[in-house]
Amino acid sequence: VVTLYGVFTNHYSANGPSRCLLLELLDISVSELLLHSSNQGCSMWMIQHCARDVLEALAFLHHKGYVHADLKPRNILWSAEEECFKLIDFGLSFKEGNQDVKYIQTDGYRAPEAELQNCLAQAGLQSETECTSAVDLWSLGIVLLEMFSGMKLKHTVQSQEWKTNSPAIIDRIFASEGVVNSAIPAYHLRDLIKSMLHCDQGKRTSAEKALCSPFFSIPFAPHIEDLVMLPTPVLRLLNVLSDASLQCEEEYEDILEDIREECQKYGPVVSLLIPKENPGKGQVFVEYANAGDSKAAQKMLTGKIFDGKFVVATFYPLSAYKRGYLYQNLL
Repeated sequence: VVTLYGVFTNHYSANGPSRCLLLELLDISVSELLLHSSNQGCSMWMIQHCARDVLEALAFLHHKGYVHADLKPRNILWSAEEECFKLIDFGLSFKEGNQDVKYIQTDGYRAPEAELQNCLAQAGLQSETECTSAVDLWSLGIVLLEMFSGMKLKHTVQSQEWKTNSPAIIDRIFASEGVVNSAIPAYHLRDLIKSMLHCDQGKRTSAEKALCSPFFSIPFAPHIEDLVMLPTPVLRLLNVLSDASLQCEEEYEDILEDIREECQKYGPVVSLLIPKENPGKGQVFVEYANAGDSKAAQKMLTGKIFDGKFVVATFYPLSAYKRGYLYQNLL
């Protein structure tokens, strides 16, 4: 969940005094990630990462009795410092059993019971069924389905066919030849999404139960596109060293010092690693004190010529780097 640093009043607003929230600065949103996926869908590693992070956030909120009520791609942002996806925008949130806002959730991510409640409220009528934390699971199910398919599903979920037989449409999306991610592990994701998209809110899975899905036990590796899009404090440089450079100790030490000197232009370097053996052979891992320095370095070093070669700079998961876990193939 996004961190709230403080609240202050802006007395110089054109419409009179207004309350302002000071929140932590986050990075790219899931909405932007979907745009960059070019209708190909996100990697299974990214979907799993996002699903787990958001479910953990929802499990915490729901345990406290709160409903987010506006979960959508634009409200899920990446935290470069903490290396996780976070929930933002609690403007429609309410305490379960004490809902003070009638119109909840965004079109395309709205649960059936919220749709009914909104329609009745517009007509000045009271809904007999209260909206619960189950509305958040519905929204997350749609978000994950969009991340998998790479398609916006607003018109699909508003169609009569969806209302009649949504499981069949989900099956069709997962069986589509156009979906790059179609594979056996994807069916665990399909079943997880189905458990979130029951029209009957009473049969919908809870966030806590969803976290026990076998989908989260599969060890996916990130694609290179993931490591370009999601900033972390660790930078990984490719196409820098040749095998010959690794074998000559004197040349290796000179290159190590040159790289350290170059990387320190963008901020203090906490650690620097160049493995001489696989996995990670010849790749350069640079750990910065914070993600801001790492982002500045990634921007400046990408495309730079080093020893006659064009450098490719991506980010790298700090948690994996700290454990000494180096992915050999990320393409």
